[in-house]
Amino acid sequence: MTDVDLRILDDPAAAAAELLADAARAGARIALSGGSTVAPAFERATALALDWSRAELYWGDERAVPPDDERSNYAIARATLLDRLLTAPHAVHRIEGERGADAAAAAYDEQLRDVVLDLALNGLGADGHTASLFPHSPALEVVDRRAVAAEAGLDPFVPRITLTPPVFAATATLVYLVVGEGKADAARRAFAEPPSPATPASLVRGRTTIALLDPAAAALLA
Repeated sequence: MTDVDLRILDDPAAAAAELLADAARAGARIALSGGSTVAPAFERATALALDWSRAELYWGDERAVPPDDERSNYAIARATLLDRLLTAPHAVHRIEGERGADAAAAAYDEQLRDVVLDLALNGLGADGHTASLFPHSPALEVVDRRAVAAEAGLDPFVPRITLTPPVFAATATLVYLVVGEGKADAARRAFAEPPSPATPASLVRGRTTIALLDPAAAALLA
């Protein structure tokens, strides 16, 4: 598809780490995601840039749990990125999931007022979801909110808070990091087929969108 810069790499996490480090050095507004795929990129980004004092961090989604809960996206970022830095970011705007999904979404929606992200790093689920935008979710149709509560579409089945498609659409660079043969069908649907609410990632684009895939994840894109 012409709307995505597809990059098939042996080590896509390294490429994602470079983009994160460059953004941090530039003082960007960066939105992070959760999941096992992005954690290695976080760790490697800290090896490239230990001073994030000019950057501001946000999150693309979060679970409605306390920040020290192992299911928290913030907790993953703290362990793999924040705690490894020599100099902390200028600001860390976490989603306060412990307040409950509705209250946390309302607070984050207000916090994001007049905020335009420079970089968002997103994952891609095997079902085609990204952030906490799951197949056929009502959140896909939201145009008047920056953050909303969302029901989980997979384990762990706890309520979520997610940024909405318009926030991602305004983001300067949206990066998908996709690894493994288990993501190949989702990658095909997200990046090589017409957009569909059955595959939320096919609807979520930034002003520039880059997809970093390993050969296994890209196997069905030819």
